[in-house]
Amino acid sequence: MTPSIPGFDYQRVDVADGVELNVAVGGSGTPLVLLHGFPQTHLMWRHVAADLATDHTVICPDLRGYGDSDKPAEDGPDVYSKRTMAEDTLALAHALGHERIALAGHDRGALVAFRAGLDHPDAITHLACLDVLPTLDMWEALHGVQAAVGFHLYLMAQPPGLAEQMIQNSSDAFFSYFLDIWANDSEAVPPAVRQVYLDACRAAVPSIVADYRASAGIDIEHDRADRAAGRKLTMPVSVLQQDWGAALGYEAAALWGAWAEDLNHSTVSCGHFMAEEAPGTIAKALRDLLAR
Repeated sequence: MTPSIPGFDYQRVDVADGVELNVAVGGSGTPLVLLHGFPQTHLMWRHVAADLATDHTVICPDLRGYGDSDKPAEDGPDVYSKRTMAEDTLALAHALGHERIALAGHDRGALVAFRAGLDHPDAITHLACLDVLPTLDMWEALHGVQAAVGFHLYLMAQPPGLAEQMIQNSSDAFFSYFLDIWANDSEAVPPAVRQVYLDACRAAVPSIVADYRASAGIDIEHDRADRAAGRKLTMPVSVLQQDWGAALGYEAAALWGAWAEDLNHSTVSCGHFMAEEAPGTIAKALRDLLAR
C-alpha cells in the first residue's frame, strides 16, 4: 500500500488550464497550506500535517511537476516559474473555499511560498520558509569552491536536453544522493517513503529540471524587480534553517531581514529534511507563527 497522510482525504483539484494538483486535506479550522521540497512529495509533511490538523484545515499538495500532480511541458519560461506555482497555490486554496491562508514551504516549496507572499500579500496571513534562501540571494551566496555543494543547481540551470538525459539515465542514484547527504537522521525517511520519493522523481525528471531551470532565469528576474521596487513581505514570517551561512560565508538572518518586515529567524539542529527529522520542532514553530 502506498504511504499516505493518516486521516487525510485525497483529491485532484484543477488549478490552471490543463493542470490538476494532487492534494491531501485534513483537519478543521483556519487553513494552512504546506508545500514540499526536493526530492520529495507532499508526504514529507506527514508528521507535521497530522499534528497541525488538530487545530487547522491542513492542505498538502504535490507541486506542479512533482508527485502525482500534472507535469505540463516546459514550452516557455513561465510554466515552472515560482510565480506560476504560487498562482497554483492560491487557485487551490480558492477551489477549496479559502480566500486567505497561512502558507509554509520547505526547499522548493519555500521558494513558491516566498513568491506567493510577495505577489499576493492580501491572501497570505502568515508565511514560513524552511531551509532556503530567496532565489536571488541564493545565487549571490554561492561562489568559489564552496559553491560545489550546489552542483545540482548549475547542472539543472543548463538549456534543455543534457541535464534531463544525464539524470534520467541514473535517476535513482541522483535523487538518492540528496536523500542521503542532506539527512542527519537516516531513519527519518523510512524505506517505503523513500521509495515513493524515488518513484515520483524518476517519473518527473523533465519537470523537476524545468523547475530548477526557472530558478536560474525567470525567478531571478522576478526577485530583482521586487528588490529594485523595495517590495517586502508584510505578513508575519518565520524562517527556520540549518547554519548554511557558517559554511558559505553569509548571514542568513540579515538576508531574510531585507525581505521581511516582521521576521522570526531561527537555526534548527537537524538535517535538511527538518519536517521529517524534527517534526515536533517544526509543528511548534508553525503554531507559534500562527499565534502572532
